[in-house]
Amino acid sequence: MIRINITSVFVDDQAKALDFYTEKLGFIKKNDVPAGAARWLTVVSPANPDGVELLLEPDGHPAAKPFKKALADDGIPFTQFAVDDVYAEVERLKGLGVEFTQDPVDMGPVVTAVFDDTCGNLIQLATMK
Repeated sequence: MIRINITSVFVDDQAKALDFYTEKLGFIKKNDVPAGAARWLTVVSPANPDGVELLLEPDGHPAAKPFKKALADDGIPFTQFAVDDVYAEVERLKGLGVEFTQDPVDMGPVVTAVFDDTCGNLIQLATMK
């Protein structure tokens, strides 16, 4: 059976991304392997350390930066993370200085919020009701 093992988010600075994704969001570092000028750098949820890894992938490819900019300019999140309570998580993250472009919005079966990951991406949080 096919399953998701790794997914990625393009980042403009891997060190800054690692700090944000671990210190602010609460992920834990899983892999940090030199890969030429960059690193194979992944984080995971502490709730599932053997689960899906998020690759903090350098945005050095010529298509990556315009792609990220177009999404951000249009207010489109690059990816989505699940949380148990969007309202509580937004308050926790705001307390850590995370900037939100969309406060929690009740959309019927889901509540979402969107924040800036400081690495060129908008990220959506979601709680299914």
